[in-house]
Amino acid sequence: MPWRTSAATVRPFLDTSLPIAFAHRGGAEEAPENTMPAFEAAVALGYRYLETDTHLTADGVLVAFHDAQLDRVTDRGGRIAELPLGEVQQADAGHWFTSDGGRSFPFRGCGITVPTLEDLLLRCPTARVNIDAKADAAVAPLVDLVRRLDAFDRVCASSFSDRRVAQIRALTQGRLCTSMGQNAVAMAWLASRSGRMPRFNADCVQVPVRSRGIRVVDRRFVRAAHSAGLQVHVWTVNDEAGMHELFDLGVDGVMTDKPGLLRAVLTHRGQWSDAAE
Repeated sequence: MPWRTSAATVRPFLDTSLPIAFAHRGGAEEAPENTMPAFEAAVALGYRYLETDTHLTADGVLVAFHDAQLDRVTDRGGRIAELPLGEVQQADAGHWFTSDGGRSFPFRGCGITVPTLEDLLLRCPTARVNIDAKADAAVAPLVDLVRRLDAFDRVCASSFSDRRVAQIRALTQGRLCTSMGQNAVAMAWLASRSGRMPRFNADCVQVPVRSRGIRVVDRRFVRAAHSAGLQVHVWTVNDEAGMHELFDLGVDGVMTDKPGLLRAVLTHRGQWSDAAE
């Protein structure tokens, strides 16, 4: 298959000083998730890597948004797939953000909208962006956008769906950095118990610390991934002790809702790499 990569291959997306600090949804506990204020704040803090999600609107535009519906984080409702971009962007994407348990909503009514994925990539041109395709309909448009912007070196595509990841690899002929789908991750973890890990055509493996009561990221998992030439990125880690534990295990990246905390941890460890450097 043309998209197979060897263990020695390092994608441009992953070719950087390790460990990688990812601002998950831009930093969902420090600014409204998946909005330009969050992404731009992370970049201003020195982040090279952002993480986001994408859905396709009814009129065929990719937006940076996690949920299939607007309800949880905006002042409006409705499924993104059933709404044109104009209606999606009428929603106040900062409406429900609070950092003090609901006593205040500092971004409410500030004109923050749901950004298009293209706008994110254009307004943060130096950032590398990990993009989770949340729906089947988003796959081909995502590949088209990456191709049109020639963003192959600064995008990594991910999805819980093994089928979507396979489609992205096929449509890009293996040019795009990809992680593993959920089934591949499960098989990779099982294999890691015996000290090995199949690559499944992936360039990295992105996993939670635990899943369904099972510890996923341990020393055996990390060693097996590294032996296979795979980086290990862990989500979503928001506590200082957990960050230190993972870095001590040798993970290659951490995704967090608290970019300020992760930066402080890496700075303390002498491992922070600022985008401005």
